[in-house]
Amino acid sequence: MSSEPEFDSVMVWFRRDLRADDHAALMQATRRARRVHCAFVFDREILDALPDRRDRRVEFIHASVLELDALLRRAGGALHVRHAHAREAIPALAAELGVQAVFANHDYEPSARDRDAAVGLELASAQRRLLTFKDQAIFERDEVLTGQGRPFSVFTPYRNAWMKRLSPADLAAHPVRLEGRLAGGARVPAPPTLAELGFEATGLRELGVAPGASGARTAFEDFAKRIGRYRDARDYPAIRGPSYLSVHLRFGTISIRELARFAWQTQQADPGSADGAATWLSELVWRDFYFQILHHHPRVVDESFRPEYDRIRWVDDDAAFGAWCEGRTGFPLVDAAMLQLEHSGYMHNRLRMVSASFLVKDLGLDWRRGERHFARKLIDYDLAANNGGWQWAASTGCDAQPWFRIFNPVTQSEKFDPQGRFIRRYLPALAALPDRAIHAPWTASADELSAAGVTLGAHYPLPVVDHDAARKATLARYSVVRRPRAGAATT
Repeated sequence: MSSEPEFDSVMVWFRRDLRADDHAALMQATRRARRVHCAFVFDREILDALPDRRDRRVEFIHASVLELDALLRRAGGALHVRHAHAREAIPALAAELGVQAVFANHDYEPSARDRDAAVGLELASAQRRLLTFKDQAIFERDEVLTGQGRPFSVFTPYRNAWMKRLSPADLAAHPVRLEGRLAGGARVPAPPTLAELGFEATGLRELGVAPGASGARTAFEDFAKRIGRYRDARDYPAIRGPSYLSVHLRFGTISIRELARFAWQTQQADPGSADGAATWLSELVWRDFYFQILHHHPRVVDESFRPEYDRIRWVDDDAAFGAWCEGRTGFPLVDAAMLQLEHSGYMHNRLRMVSASFLVKDLGLDWRRGERHFARKLIDYDLAANNGGWQWAASTGCDAQPWFRIFNPVTQSEKFDPQGRFIRRYLPALAALPDRAIHAPWTASADELSAAGVTLGAHYPLPVVDHDAARKATLARYSVVRRPRAGAATT
């Protein structure tokens, strides 16, 4: 590359990459242009449709934008922040600033791809360019294909091909030199307040969620000390097993390259932590897998990946759906999981599987209803991963849980919350029940219920469904896809 910059002035459009280090678009801009403006749009196309003015994601983004703006100002620049429709605001701002090109990082969601295409056309009509780069994935789009040149639809061979292709260059940081390149500075107005955007604070920090790159750094440093225990601890919701980095990956307050590099190097260099690091790296590979599924099969947003599963006739029961949403199913682990989601905007990954399976295979409700509820509530909501996870649980997706395999919410509770610690945290009405009974309160004796001060149907609901009967109904419901196999399993 020539040392002479090819552009006089460009603009970096931040989206789901709210950091200023190891940033593909920002690195390219600072290398290829003499002056770099920075911009972010609180996109009204998204925000105006949100039903809750106390949306945790908006508060997380807003706080992260403020931190990014402060960092850029210290380096001589600033963040141009707009509350508008991005399709119109980005071309307009590019014209106002007189830039020759807009730099941004790839986004794989269908609506984002449509937005970027529209922005690109509008910029081109004014002889400006939209240049985009890979940043939120290690491998994307067509970079990992089968031997026949087709996208993978099964995870394990995808992961094997992913690992075979991986080299240190794929994990290398994208260094950014801000000093002497940024434009704007004190002339740029401060970003709007949360109230000016029409939203209210949700108390993220009181929930233990620290936004921005600084929050990501703190969470990463904490997890780095625990990664060796990840494989064994990650399935138990009552202990500190997960990384808690999902929201930071979602909004790009930390680089996926840094995290994957750390996992890969730990796996190579630290035998005591190798198993945990390998398991976590595999989880990061799942992100890439679901990104490429969404890229190649955008129809999965509304349809089953496996079209034959759209023949299933789901139950239409608003009362059952409401009980699930509100944590009133009578199955403590499911209810505690749903209350964790409502209280914090987060749900432990094991519980996402259990609660999704319960909605689809115990209540018989359409997976899309649950997927959309999670989309409204999860602070780390990511379309690719959320859709992939729900279709996995519903057996409608690629490499999904077999349709005849049905989670038993009681045995899952006994296995992954054996002392009921997680249940007691979110269902204090059951706190005094003995460990044996807390997973299925309806099995407790009258004396146990009395001693615990629990009256089923008053202090805690009776089960909304009989699991064994629901299992049989599910096998019958899925028979439109394929005849039930002998020995259908319950886990």
